[in-house]
Amino acid sequence: MMGEETQSLHLDEGLSVKEEELGQAEGKMNQVEDEQPEEVEEEDEEDEEALPHSEFLDIFEEGLARLVQDPLLCDLPIQVTLEEVNSQVALEYGQAMTVRVCKADGEVMPIVVVQNAMVLDLKKAIQRFMELKQQRVGGVKHVSWRYVWRTFHLVFQGEKLDDDKMKLKDYGIRNRDEVTFMKRLRKK
Repeated sequence: MMGEETQSLHLDEGLSVKEEELGQAEGKMNQVEDEQPEEVEEEDEEDEEALPHSEFLDIFEEGLARLVQDPLLCDLPIQVTLEEVNSQVALEYGQAMTVRVCKADGEVMPIVVVQNAMVLDLKKAIQRFMELKQQRVGGVKHVSWRYVWRTFHLVFQGEKLDDDKMKLKDYGIRNRDEVTFMKRLRKK
């Protein structure tokens, strides 16, 4: 019997130890739970200190305006896009070239494309340039580019740029060269 009593005693001691450990673990969990609402409250306070969207946009636009005053980026409009900044930097490093596209009304569009661009890349760059221009002035919302490319073509030194997959360099187009945006003549 004595052996049984010691076993139960040891079992009871083990249980009491486990109960104490369980109690400590519950206490720690309660502490963690108590701390979490404080963290959430701290996050709420940080959110309250955060700027409203309109104020953030104002600060961002001011910084962007200062950035655009840099001599490297001074040709860009105030409402500049990341694409335009990247194009200007690539142009400065010689990784891109400017193709001046002349319209029939005398307007010249400075289009930036990479050095090894194809005719299709130039057409897409013209489309993007015109879309950004229309957004900035609040003009036409949608242009049917399929119609534009069916009724107009690009011409460089009298040669039509018909093959979209041909590189601009193969046509002899270099940096600052002029390409004319010309209406196609109807075939009868």
